Amino acid sequence: MPYVMTRKAAVTATTWLAAAVLGPAAGSAASATEQDCFDRRTGPYTSVVDAHLHFRPFGGEAVPFRELVGYLKRTGVRHAGVFGIGQKLPVDSPCTYYLDCPGTPVLPSLKNDFVNAENVVEHKQDDVDLALSMTYPDLAEPEGVMDGMRLLDKEFPGMFQWMGEVNLIKQALLPNHHEPADEEDIEEWAPFMDELRRRGMPITIHSDLGNDREPTRYLPLMERVLELYPQNKIVWAHMGLSKELSTMEPDAHIALLRRLLDRHPNLTLDLSWRVLEDMYFGQPGVREKYAALFDAYPEQAVPGTDFVASRDKDFGVYKEELEVTSRINKALGDEAFRRIALGQNYFDLLGIKERAPEVCEV
Repeated sequence: MPYVMTRKAAVTATTWLAAAVLGPAAGSAASATEQDCFDRRTGPYTSVVDAHLHFRPFGGEAVPFRELVGYLKRTGVRHAGVFGIGQKLPVDSPCTYYLDCPGTPVLPSLKNDFVNAENVVEHKQDDVDLALSMTYPDLAEPEGVMDGMRLLDKEFPGMFQWMGEVNLIKQALLPNHHEPADEEDIEEWAPFMDELRRRGMPITIHSDLGNDREPTRYLPLMERVLELYPQNKIVWAHMGLSKELSTMEPDAHIALLRRLLDRHPNLTLDLSWRVLEDMYFGQPGVREKYAALFDAYPEQAVPGTDFVASRDKDFGVYKEELEVTSRINKALGDEAFRRIALGQNYFDLLGIKERAPEVCEV
């Protein structure tokens, strides 16, 4: 059952988070105050939610499920989206990462969703809330999406709460036979988008904004999705940014996001992937501009690491990626911090009754 935040539980959560991230001394200090709010002066700035976490890699061995859940507990993450990887390398491929194998097909598959669901059933968690996500859909071949939903429903009734990360256009995968969806394909999404809306399920879509030659080359695709499906809970992975788009003017990007957020109130920005910090937020004077955007639209963003759990990674890598992707939280105003870092937007997207603590007044 989801953890329900009461006023008393807010004290416990603050204590637990401080101890997990900052050490036992910080947890004791939080406990001593007996506060019923989250104190940003003593509590950690790292997000308590990881809404974009890949429990499965593209290929090769994965970090064992119980070990990865242990990473969450050790860093103070209490809620996570259990994403697979919707595209698998061939079983006979020696690669664990598609960029290491250009030319090798990386194609949509249900396999990772089955493995994740089996793991959640086998290793039930009481102190970390996990939301299973369907990652198999091939958005360029939408006619098969409903069949996959029915199969997962049959095998794991009522367990899946999210869809995505699914790829509309991901330039990095083009050398691996990725077929982007086009506007005609998007129009044919209606059956499964209707079903997602009926269930109240969010969908996280990876749709590159563009590249350094044409910064908004693919923007019309995402705009078409938002126009056709305004009632769906659509989460735009990485705010459309990617390694292929490293030089867009932040002011232009922010203006574009403001326009879309104004026009589409059900659009949520996904702040996952350290590329956002490394290439944009971390630039001198830029962090404050993005923080002002999130302060202006505090209900339309969720945090995440975009950690991919291949066995060549360990706790140190996860901890670093959580810290890096959480740095933007330090610049947020209290309302945006509560809704993003403390998880209220994530709870609202899933329709669960958990309530993030208020931020203490200073």
